[in-house]
Order: sequence, then C-alpha cells, then structure tokens
Amino acid sequence: MQGLYIHIPFCKCRCVYCGFYSSTLLGLRQEYVDAVCREMRLRSGDTLRTIYLGGGTPSQLDAPMLRKIFSTIHEVYDVVPGAEVTMECNPDDVDEHLAYTMREVGVNRVSMGVQTFSDERLRFLHRRHTARQAVEAVELLRKSGFGNISIDLMFGFPGETLAEWQADIDKALTMEVEHLSAYSLMYEEGTPLHRMLLAGEVEEIADDTYLAMYGMLVERLEKGGYEHYEISNFALPGRRSLHNSSYWDGTPYTGIGAAAHSYDGICRKANVADVEQYIAALSEGRLPCETERLTLYDSYNDMITTALRTCEGISPAEVEQRFGVKLHTYLMSNARKHIDGGLLAIDQGRLHLTLPGIAMSDTVMSDLMFV
Repeated sequence: MQGLYIHIPFCKCRCVYCGFYSSTLLGLRQEYVDAVCREMRLRSGDTLRTIYLGGGTPSQLDAPMLRKIFSTIHEVYDVVPGAEVTMECNPDDVDEHLAYTMREVGVNRVSMGVQTFSDERLRFLHRRHTARQAVEAVELLRKSGFGNISIDLMFGFPGETLAEWQADIDKALTMEVEHLSAYSLMYEEGTPLHRMLLAGEVEEIADDTYLAMYGMLVERLEKGGYEHYEISNFALPGRRSLHNSSYWDGTPYTGIGAAAHSYDGICRKANVADVEQYIAALSEGRLPCETERLTLYDSYNDMITTALRTCEGISPAEVEQRFGVKLHTYLMSNARKHIDGGLLAIDQGRLHLTLPGIAMSDTVMSDLMFV
C-alpha cells in the first residue's frame, strides 16, 4: 500500500514566507484539474491507504473540480476502506458548502494553516484570514461532522515574545484539535520575507529565544495530552498523520501535480514546477517528470533525514540488515560523540534525538550522513 499526494498550487495571494511552489493564475484551475486527472490515468494504479491534497490552497477548487479529482482517484486506484483522506484548507475558505463537498468526496481529515491567533502577525504574513475566522472554521468543521482536524502554528516572528507565543499555544489547546504542527518562521531564499531580512527590515529571533519557544511548545502540548511524535508534529493518541508518516518511515508514495514528488523505494521522481508547462505536457500525453535512481548511500542518507525526525528514530540493527556492516559502523561511530554529548540516545535498541538534540538536528543529521 502507498500514499497519494496531489499538489494544488493555486493561491489568491502569496504569503511572504512561503517557499513552496504556488501560482496565482486562478484562471487555469480547470485545465490544471483536467491535467491532474490525466496524470493519474497515465501512472499505474496501486492500493492507497492515504490521500492528501496539499498546496497551495486546495480549498480554492470548486465542488465540480473536487468531485472530478476524487472520481478519478477511485477510478484509477484501489482505496482501502477507512483510508485517511486529508485536504488542506484556508480558514476563510471554510463554509458550509465546502464542508459538505469535502464530506461528499470522502475527505475525513482537514489540515488548516492557522499560523497564529494574532491579527497583527497574520497581516505581517499576508495571510487572508483573521484569528476569528480560524476559530470559526474549526467550529464549523466540527458541526459538519469532522472529527480529525489539524492546524499549523508558526513561532519566532520578529519581536515576538514568549508570552505571545504561549498565548497562541494556549488558544490552540482550547480548540481541542486532534493534531498540531508547529514550525519556526523560516527566511527561505527567494521569498519576500528573505528579501526583507536582507534589507534590514526584519530581524531573526535570537537562538536562545527560539530554544525557549520550542521548549515551551513541547512542554505545554505534552501536558495537554499530545504525543510529540515528530520534530514539528504533535497528535492526540491515535491521531498521527498517517500520510506524513509515510514520508518519514519510507513508505512509497505517488505525487501528482506540478512540483509534486514521488518515491517508490528505488527511484525519486519530480514533476516540473510550472503550472503551464505541466498542463502542456499532459495535454500531449507526456509525464512531466525527471527520475533519479537512488544509490545505496542515497537511501541511507534519506533515512537519516527522515526517520531520525521521529520519536522512534532509527534501529541500528535494521541499518545493518538493510545497508550492510559498513554503513552500520559508519552510523554508530559518528553517533558516538552525539550520544556522549546528550544529543542522541539509544532506548530499546533505537537511536533517537533527545530534546536538546532536536534543536541541533541539522548538525546531528549532517554528521550521520554518508558523504
């Protein structure tokens, strides 16, 4: 079984921090949906345990477009009963009509980019919704029968205080969502936010402030009953994101749409990151993707940067079985200094990051990767 990801790149406007591929060419939505359905038919079908519509803003599609996508999914793939079906939504797009349509096509999990409950910080990000709209969107989804809701939060805004971040966390806790993802504000090259940083218009938060904010996040959510199962992800018992977990545990997945990626255990595929080129290729019956065959070392490095993000971490015994004695020895010899330094630990035969290690995860992973 595998996962299916469909990228819907359309946005009414771009947020200042977003580094994902997106497009404001809303007039191309129908042509794009048609191309997405063609791509699904051109790829071989498989049994799906998860489906995920991400973006961009999938909630910018209308009901007929969503119906066509899901009709094609069920035509091409064998979807297991009870499959996790997630759709990302913008809070201001959520109304009774959208909720009804999502239920109709089989969506049973909704992920919303709330980011913050401060209207001032939402304006800074160029988000379309208000804090009130975010709260009302969750309430409407509950009334519509959705029992699995995830929200995204962001911290580390220029000038943000610990008290302001705590207020966002506490507000999220009162909403009793099943899942929460939290990320520090990133200044990705090519984004308006990065240009603001280079121009001296904003300043990154200090490292000690970031560490304090992250520590507060972990402490308050764990106290609230959430499992910290991945560096940036927290879930109530039994409510982990099955789809996103497939990225971290090596489960194959198919990516459909412009800029979407696929992985089958042997190769990685990347679709062209351009809506118009994507549509043109599919109209000619061509799959607009590049394929990279993974070496043993590529697969090992992928495991380091994905599995080590999770609370389960990595099994050295499985590394030896899958990659051989050489890479097992390499892993353990490079891990030793981080174990001694308290950034890594071994519990029940599994190597995982400690809380201090999470803050230094990029350094730790870099040291464990084979170069």
